[in-house]
Amino acid sequence: MTRIAAVWQRWTGTLFGRLALLLMGTALISHVLALTLVLRVLQGAPPGPHPGPPPAMVAASGPVSMGSAPVPASASSPPHHRPGPPRWGMAADVGIRLGAILLAAWVAARWLVRPIQLLAQAAHALGHDIDRPPMAEDGPLEVREATRTFNQMQARIREQISDRDRFVAAVSHDLRTPLTRLRLRTEGLADEAERERFRRDIAEMDQMIAVTLDYLRGAAESEAWVSLDVEALAHTIAEDLQDQGHSVQVHGQAQPLSAQPNALRRCLDNLVDNAIRYGLRADIHLIDSAEALRIEVRDQGSGLAEAELARVMAPFYRVEGSRNRAHGGVGLGLAIALDIARRHGGELTLRNGDGPGKGRGLVATLVLPRP
Repeated sequence: MTRIAAVWQRWTGTLFGRLALLLMGTALISHVLALTLVLRVLQGAPPGPHPGPPPAMVAASGPVSMGSAPVPASASSPPHHRPGPPRWGMAADVGIRLGAILLAAWVAARWLVRPIQLLAQAAHALGHDIDRPPMAEDGPLEVREATRTFNQMQARIREQISDRDRFVAAVSHDLRTPLTRLRLRTEGLADEAERERFRRDIAEMDQMIAVTLDYLRGAAESEAWVSLDVEALAHTIAEDLQDQGHSVQVHGQAQPLSAQPNALRRCLDNLVDNAIRYGLRADIHLIDSAEALRIEVRDQGSGLAEAELARVMAPFYRVEGSRNRAHGGVGLGLAIALDIARRHGGELTLRNGDGPGKGRGLVATLVLPRP
């Protein structure tokens, strides 16, 4: 019963299934009624011989003799039944017509639902490529209207993104111009210690502006998708940080995955950088399967309060303990990583490690589904 209920739910849960069931049910009911009517007509004649002439005619004519033996008058009309078509021929006829109607119902249902399936696929692909070509406005009237509205929505989104990019470019230029002047004036300071402090402050401001504008621009959305060797990428990130004196290790293996290479590298960079900044070291664990690739970045820090685990991934949010020069950052690293994960159809979650005390650490889990 459970399997039957699941099949029924799968069929009735889609427009194609409902339409196909409606047409098939109509065909079945109509043929059952037609077959029942034919059988009633065939069985409507009374059993036994066909009625003979009236008794009065028999009495008037008297007995009919055949040779030397008299034959009753009733025997003059031999018994016979009403003829009818063979049962197997009628069943074959009904079966052929029923099969033809069921096949036509299936083809018609596929034909009607196909434009809606194309529209759903286009809506899904729009999240990966906003610059994809508009859909062809064909099919039934309702589908053409929905497609036209969809194309108009895509054009408006493209226009808004273009306006945002122009605004961000203008703001970037306006903010970096005074920083450049400050940097030039800093070089004229006589005190070396004072000059170094100015350089550090200007570099920090420049980094904050770059990170913020890059987050607002979202330039990685237009990057091409390729088959990426995630295991090699993780080892490259680890080796680059090891050259800088940080402790980063990679564990496990992973098969290539369809992804945006620069965006995914930035996502992993942010997670590993966050682990090193707050947890002293980073361990990258690759856990691969046929359904998804799971990447865990673990540190040895003190972890976070349960209420902070979801908040820290909001843009510009920083816990109180991280608001100092040693930690740096503007609170966008995890927000950018989350945005990239969702752009790949995946998810990013945080949880505290299983270790006791302050060394339990934080575990960032990036799940990337395979097509």
